[in-house]
Amino acid sequence: MIETITNTPWLIRFRSAPQARTRLVCLPHAGGSASFYFPMTRTVAPDTDVLAVQYPGRQDRRSEPCLTDLGQLADEVASALEPWLDLPTVLFGHSMGATLAFEVARRLERNPAFTPRRIIASGRRAPSTHRDETVHKRDDDGIIAEMRLLSGTDPRILADEEFLRMAMPAIRGDYTAIETYRVEPGAKVRAPITVLTGDTDVRTSAEEAAAWRQHTTGDFELHTFAGGHFFLADHLERVGGIVSDCLL
Repeated sequence: MIETITNTPWLIRFRSAPQARTRLVCLPHAGGSASFYFPMTRTVAPDTDVLAVQYPGRQDRRSEPCLTDLGQLADEVASALEPWLDLPTVLFGHSMGATLAFEVARRLERNPAFTPRRIIASGRRAPSTHRDETVHKRDDDGIIAEMRLLSGTDPRILADEEFLRMAMPAIRGDYTAIETYRVEPGAKVRAPITVLTGDTDVRTSAEEAAAWRQHTTGDFELHTFAGGHFFLADHLERVGGIVSDCLL
């Protein structure tokens, strides 16, 4: 059952777990929404409180302007999460969400008493491995071509011109946020990091995925899956098992 958290528009609860011992917070990819994670989170251990972040500019927040600065987005998400740090917490982010999870963790760790149990960075190269990308500067057709390349959007949606016109500001805004992001030199978190990557992902090489090791003072794991940028859809059970192990 999907539940909107009443005191913040930023968080949606996918599953109520009154006796939860851990909490999983999911951060979507560029152009994505909280609902992207619903299938995956059904495979996670049942005693987990599962929250997903809803960015402005989409679904129930479609009337709000999207944020085009990843640092500001991280500030807002970290602020929304501060009342929810009573349980050991794992941050899971895919693509842009992986980088955002890292920046949110950096902000939460300013409190010396709190360290996320783990960051799971999926489908994204390490923050220090910069590529000069300008998808956000393309026209609408150019952005749609990128979405087709990454194969993470239902083709029926890409063929729906009316829907795309409504969604494009949020999609372009997210691409602006991630493509203009620059990590602070030497940035690290205390939280351990687990990286999930697809072996044919055109946006993340094996070396770029392994470079996440440089961004934690904790332990590091790397899991490689068959598939491209959105390999998650084909490996829900295995991904769910890895997430559940991280929550133990």
